[in-house]
Amino acid sequence: MSQLLRVQNFNVSSDGFGAGENQSLERPFGHANPGDMFAWCGATASWPMRTEPGGSRGLDDYLTRDYERNIGAEIMGRNKFGPQRGPWLDHSWLGWWGDEPPFRTPVFVLTHHERPSFTLSDTTFHFVDADPAAVLERARDAAQGKDVRLGGGATTIRQFVDAGLVDTMHVAVSPVKLGSGSRLWESPDELRDQFHLDVVPSPSGVTHHLFWRR
Repeated sequence: MSQLLRVQNFNVSSDGFGAGENQSLERPFGHANPGDMFAWCGATASWPMRTEPGGSRGLDDYLTRDYERNIGAEIMGRNKFGPQRGPWLDHSWLGWWGDEPPFRTPVFVLTHHERPSFTLSDTTFHFVDADPAAVLERARDAAQGKDVRLGGGATTIRQFVDAGLVDTMHVAVSPVKLGSGSRLWESPDELRDQFHLDVVPSPSGVTHHLFWRR
């Protein structure tokens, strides 16, 4: 069985932005309000950070649950890992996620400024300066036969899409506009030459876009 490169539960605004401008330590998504963007998955029964019983079932919950299925490695851009730009001034920043990152797999962070790998709990972060195909090859080796998840942000996902490397994508479009930021698309229709597309509205207000390679 081939190893797929999958985008899972990636969120964009109705005008195609995955994050806003002016990312900072206090605002990982820039001027975007994560409460507006991600309310659909936070309300589900399977939301991994849920602290109380309950939550919604149905399509939103199924897709939230599918996030971890058969994933053996993750690829992300540096802006998903942290707010720093340019050379690393020190190695004290270990990501947004604390001592137990949610990935539980090897993670390959794309950056022009490499730094030593490190491990937190059951997640090892590697910092790679390479083209998308070379990074994917490393991630597939590390995934040990499982699929690789392409975690974002939008610019990173688009690089892999434009390189013809993405097999499936689930993108949730939230009913909010950002106006500027990190853009995945102007319209999902621009990807129809590369992917089949099903568009499924949810009672939560988001619209799920399900892509698979032609």
